[in-house]
Amino acid sequence: MKLNDKNRQGAGKSFALWEVMPNLDDCQTLPSNTTAIFMGKSEDNKNMSIKFGTDGWRAQIAEDYTFDNVRRCAQGFARYLLDKGVAEKGVVVGHDRRFASEHFAAAVAEVMAAHDIHVHLTQGATPTPVIGHAVVTLGTAGAVNITASHNPPTDNGFKVRDEHGGAIAPDGLKEIEAGIPPIEEVKRLPLDKAETQGLVERFDPAPAYLAHLRDLIDVDPIKAAGLTIVADPMWGNGIGWFPRILAGGSTEIIEIHNVRNPIFPDMIRPEPIPPNVDACLATVRELGADVGIINDGDADRIGIADEHGRFVNQLQVFGLLALYFLEVRGERGPIVKTLSTTSVLEKLGQIYGVPVYQTGVGFKYVAPKMLEVDAMIGGEESGGYAFRGNVPDRDGILANLYFLDFMVQTGKSPSQLLDHLYEVVGARYFYDRIDYYFSAEEGETVRQRVREARPELLAGLKVTSINATDGYKYSLEDGGWLLIRFSGTEPGLIRVYCETTNEDKVRVLLGEGMRLAGLATD
Repeated sequence: MKLNDKNRQGAGKSFALWEVMPNLDDCQTLPSNTTAIFMGKSEDNKNMSIKFGTDGWRAQIAEDYTFDNVRRCAQGFARYLLDKGVAEKGVVVGHDRRFASEHFAAAVAEVMAAHDIHVHLTQGATPTPVIGHAVVTLGTAGAVNITASHNPPTDNGFKVRDEHGGAIAPDGLKEIEAGIPPIEEVKRLPLDKAETQGLVERFDPAPAYLAHLRDLIDVDPIKAAGLTIVADPMWGNGIGWFPRILAGGSTEIIEIHNVRNPIFPDMIRPEPIPPNVDACLATVRELGADVGIINDGDADRIGIADEHGRFVNQLQVFGLLALYFLEVRGERGPIVKTLSTTSVLEKLGQIYGVPVYQTGVGFKYVAPKMLEVDAMIGGEESGGYAFRGNVPDRDGILANLYFLDFMVQTGKSPSQLLDHLYEVVGARYFYDRIDYYFSAEEGETVRQRVREARPELLAGLKVTSINATDGYKYSLEDGGWLLIRFSGTEPGLIRVYCETTNEDKVRVLLGEGMRLAGLATD
């Protein structure tokens, strides 16, 4: 794994923002004059073109991610709901623990209220899956969550959800984009007035979500299993959830990184992959814990540490969760996967007689397909998994609970579960990914190189097909693959992924991918 932030523009300038605030605990919010920190934005860029990526819009705080631009996005979403004729159902608005997120959420609520759209505003930082569930429980038209998920601490985001609590399909995202106005056209109703008029009400979505969990999984066996579990919410919205859910038994939950700290110490970003998870892996080893469970910044993705403090990668976790549903729960139904995730799922589909559907990268593709085919499970390479009976969206809380239940129901450790998975499918699979930031000057040249590449061999393996659905996926004669694609959430980021049954080929294949893009691998 290589995470390369060296070409990220303006990082030092944005990190200066964090110097104005102390580390904050769960009960503190930023001062009401936080807006002043964001003054001085160039007038030349205040009506910049805003493009929605995989899950909405993300940008660097105080550079492009400003109160004005967040308000513009909110009005675009308001217009979208009004045009669909569903605005009277209202919306849920929530936020994460990043810098000033609660104030950005309040700005969204003011714009929605100005359009006579009723806002259910969360009382505090709330996991994205809990917000998605609140959409269904309250019957709203959708939601906005102020979060940049796993992005670096310099960023924040505007994540949108539909009436099912899931990601909005690409056509819908384009409609929202088209409705984003110049700042001069944005309407606002001050929050205090909106609350007085009943257009904004604060609520706690946790009780309804916790009740819903009890319908999906019996956690009593996990509580009684006597496990030692290290939980790492990565300074984010997952803080406190597992101690709350699994309290009252012999299982012990040891939480780390469990206060608000928007600079995310001990990690480059709150993304549950190495090296960001290294502190969790070390804690599992030091304590002799049975497992480590990790959530990203908004708690919709997961990472797993096995009993030896080794990382179980997100493709392996997807295969394990699918096997859990098929083997332990005895469920049957389609599996929906993005093209960037494991071929183990096709093997399981063949063995258990269930269809497997492949989509582009992102839940804006996975969620609609899950609804269309009534999928049993859906997921992507980034560690986000969704399940039938829940909202069609990533749920990092439920996914971790299902993984723990797999351990308890089988009496196997994480490493034993992984061995069992590979016994079932008849081969071991190896995976890795390179993230590389390229400069704006390199951008079109890199994209052109990737578009024009038509290799016949990669790492000595014959290329059997090329899938250009989302990036360029080269299927290989050994059943493995190499994928090159550009991030839908971070401009200037190229990702090169590979999976193979030959461990010695992993680094070679990744190098081949970088060579096709004409980029260095140092």
